[in-house]
Amino acid sequence: MAYSPELTTLGFVLSPDGRQVLMVHRISRSDDEQLGKWNGLGGKVEADEDVWSGMARELREEAGIEVVSMRLRGTVSWPGFHPDGTSVFGFVFVVDSWTGEIPERNAEGPLAWQPLSALDQLPMWAGDRYFLPQTFDPQVEQFHLVIPYRNGQPLGWSGTLR
Repeated sequence: MAYSPELTTLGFVLSPDGRQVLMVHRISRSDDEQLGKWNGLGGKVEADEDVWSGMARELREEAGIEVVSMRLRGTVSWPGFHPDGTSVFGFVFVVDSWTGEIPERNAEGPLAWQPLSALDQLPMWAGDRYFLPQTFDPQVEQFHLVIPYRNGQPLGWSGTLR
């Protein structure tokens, strides 16, 4: 059977000094499967857009910003991620330069600048801890990981770091 995951983008917007990243604290919707977790910004890729354009659109919608410069850092495949067992495939970006005024919150919850050095202390998906270090590691050119999930928990990871 062909692998047909939901395609998504996940972006980490850096502060002008590069020491902080914009995160959303997902606390606004009680039915949110990410309720209580901190995450980068992003969402589903639409059928008529490429992943770069999808990421830029999501940042416009979720943070009111326009991308000036962004880099694809890697990809993550999350087989079995959703409660119904469906899978997700994400394209992970770092946004180095942007314009606009970031609101205090979006529909998912408050937006806040978090120190890169403290990301591992935030409540987030357990599997995020596998790829976040690679996202900000200057020694890693790109990463391509598989993080399988079962019952809402990661089973480990495998993949390629370049």
